[in-house]
Parts: sequence; C-alpha cells; structure tokens
Amino acid sequence: MTSTHTTRRFPIWQWALAAACLATGAQQATAQETKIVLGMSGWTGFAPLTLADKAGIFKKNGLNVELKMIPQKDRHLALASGAVQCAATTIETHVAWNTNGVPIVQIFQMDKSYGADGIAVRNDVKSFADLKGKTVAVSAPGTAPYFGLAWMLNKNGMTMKDVKTVSLEPQPAAQSFVSGQNDAAMTYEPYLSTVRANPAAGKILATTIDYPMVMDTVGCDPKWLKANTAAAKALTQSYFDAVAMIQAEKDKSYEIMGTAVKQSGEQFGKSAAFLKWSDKEANQKFFANDLLPFMKEAAVILKEAGVIRSMPENYNVMYDNSFIK
Repeated sequence: MTSTHTTRRFPIWQWALAAACLATGAQQATAQETKIVLGMSGWTGFAPLTLADKAGIFKKNGLNVELKMIPQKDRHLALASGAVQCAATTIETHVAWNTNGVPIVQIFQMDKSYGADGIAVRNDVKSFADLKGKTVAVSAPGTAPYFGLAWMLNKNGMTMKDVKTVSLEPQPAAQSFVSGQNDAAMTYEPYLSTVRANPAAGKILATTIDYPMVMDTVGCDPKWLKANTAAAKALTQSYFDAVAMIQAEKDKSYEIMGTAVKQSGEQFGKSAAFLKWSDKEANQKFFANDLLPFMKEAAVILKEAGVIRSMPENYNVMYDNSFIK
C-alpha cells in the first residue's frame, strides 16, 4: 500500500532522474577523493601545475592534488616507494628511470626550454674546449642539468670525463658561481637569471637556444595509471586549462606562479620568456612526431654519461598519448 502511494506521488521518470543525480554525485565525490601526489620542483616550466593548484583548477576538475617539492635526483625514489603517483621531469629522465627499473609512463608534455637552461662560465672562457679540466657545479647524475651538460659536451666532441664536477642543485650552483666559486655552473630559470644579473661574475656560454634538449613531461606510475585513468585525464586537462588561463589572464597568472618561487609577477614573466608551455595541439604534434626520436637520441648520451648501463629495450612503454586526445 505504501509502495503504491509513493509511486503515485513520484512518477517513475522522477525516480530515474533522482537515481541519475545520485550516481553523478557519487562519481564526483569519488573523483574528489582521488588523491594525487605529484613530485616536482620550482622550475619555471612546472609553474602551470602551481597555477592549477592555487587557482582552483584541480578542484574544478574533481581532483585533490598535492604538489610535493622533491629534488629531481630523488623523485624516482619517491615514485618507487609509492610516496608520489606522478612526477614532472625531463624526458630523458623518464628514459633513465624506466631503464634503471623505475617504470613511469609519460602522459603529457609541459614545456620546452628556449634559453631557460644554460651553462655559466667565467669571462675568460671562450668555448667548451676551454672548460677542459675545469670545475663545473652541476646536480647529480640522472638530473636535467647533468644531462644538459653531457649533451652540450657531446655536441662539442667532449664527454663528462673532460671536466671536474661538484654536485650542487641548480639554485646553489648559480649562487655559488656568482659568489666566485667554481669555474662554471649548469643551472636553469629562475636561477639562471641570477647569473644574467651579475655580468661581472661571468657569462652564459650556451643555453637551450643553442642546444634544444630540455623538454618536460608529466608521467605516472603505470599501475596507478591503469587504475585511475579518469583522474589522469583530469590531471592532463587541468594542465591545459592552466595554460589557457595564462593566455587569457597573463598578469594574474604570473603573479600567482611567481609567488610560489618568491618572485614578483614581472620577475616571473622574465623567467617564463625563456620557455614555451605546450597546449593540447602542441602536445599532439610532439607525441606523434618528436618524442620517440628524442628519447632514442637521449639514451645514447645517457649511456655515454654512465646514467644508464644499457640501452632501453622498449620505448613504447614509456609514454601513452591517449590522455592528450
């Protein structure tokens, strides 16, 4: 009796609509409960992730993302331990991690460096040949600066064995160089601007304008990725939304991103001028045409530099282009 009375008060279509709304709400709640911890650094190219966090883009897309600042040399350890599910790093680093037993799958490209990474040298150094036997401050093997130095030396007929290295992260490498320590320093923005602002200390011998080899992607643990495809798709979309916000509201975006690295919006804009963020269309072109050839070339230099002991057996497991479509 009660059942019949209830059905008459609420027609079947209303019950169906209510059920659909409840299902949608449950799906949204599940998405919001999907916690993603993403390892990254203060590198200017990663800043759209900070923007997505601070501007509420992650939340809008149903994500709960924690951005964890982890030195590049330690990010694979955090990934292997499960402390992070995803990580932003350079493409060749993804190659090295996979080859050395820490699987990660690249799902979207973030940026390309156009002068944002470079090597600072004393003013009497005229060429790479002059660096032979000199001391270069550079972060540890398996990091972007280390690879960048190896790449530049390789293109000039040299190897890492031709220089002495002191292990310093990009920020202290730049600061110590300006204070008079070491003969050279491999660093990136915003820290490379410290050298640009102190010409008496030295000059920038070469950057990624001369040697375009620093490109960053976000990758995720393959097991996590398989179980959380919707969250990975939302993460990718959040990055694209952040890039769109930068284009639409540049000053506001620069202010937000600059604050995270203790820069004004104007200072951040100067650092950002040395790189390009990749939107959806650029991602699709890059994954289709450039990613695989670059990984193969990078692997040769990684092996030469001793970062990997053998060449990768399968590059295809290192990326998945389905999230950028």
